[in-house]
Amino acid sequence: MHLYRTKAGVVAESNGDLFSLKQDWNELVNNESLFEFITSEIGSLTADERLAAFVKAPLKPLIDQEIWAAGVTYFRSMTARMEESQEAGGGDFYDRVYAAERPEIFFKATASRCVGTGEAMKLRSDSKWIVPEPELVLAITRTGKIVGYSVGNDLSCRDIEGENPLYLPQAKTFDRCAAVGPGIFVSPTPLSKETEIRLSIRRNGSEVVSDSTSLAQMKRGLEELVEFLFRDNAHPHGCLLMTGTGIVPPDDFTLQPGDEVEISIGEIGTLVNSMD
Repeated sequence: MHLYRTKAGVVAESNGDLFSLKQDWNELVNNESLFEFITSEIGSLTADERLAAFVKAPLKPLIDQEIWAAGVTYFRSMTARMEESQEAGGGDFYDRVYAAERPEIFFKATASRCVGTGEAMKLRSDSKWIVPEPELVLAITRTGKIVGYSVGNDLSCRDIEGENPLYLPQAKTFDRCAAVGPGIFVSPTPLSKETEIRLSIRRNGSEVVSDSTSLAQMKRGLEELVEFLFRDNAHPHGCLLMTGTGIVPPDDFTLQPGDEVEISIGEIGTLVNSMD
């Protein structure tokens, strides 16, 4: 089932039916038995077709949650970052991180720096090489339990990061640098390793980039990433974790204003954002 934030409140979608929930979003996403709780709640409700209009334009699926990110979790991500930073002498940093016990985990965005599906992301003005990074996003409770999944775009400035790895915060974190949505997919079972992640970029109505990967290509385990994220680090409202990308556009590609980026992950949903 899916959980959405809307202007009308929280909406659960199950088997094509839509149900309005009374619970607060922050309360719901920190429920360690989220699937069972929603199933019980909607069992006594009547599906309301009028809610369909609210789900067509859901709000970003976070309020007080921070967004964190993991890097170099796919081989393709490792090779791309080695290439972009080679001239700065940081090429082997990423090779070592890919093989190391400790993953790369960094802060990505506050809720105010994030947008939802249908909203515009911001292209950083002092970067000339910006790419989308399609990623599986984990919805995690304050106690460190994965209770759902979403789709994310970890917008990245490859030239800034490539100039010096210490510039990572500037390459990754700025206004409207992250997109997450359309909602939270809640399932009683873990995602299949065969779950596919697809990227499509359209410019002036034509597709200019199309690629895909699967969770089977991810080197790190999801629980492993969460365990490191919560080491000596409290998340009182819960958090979202972007788990890395296995799709990197060609080196001669950079996003331009007006481009539309569409990211789809299996049954989780599709995230669509324009570039501003």
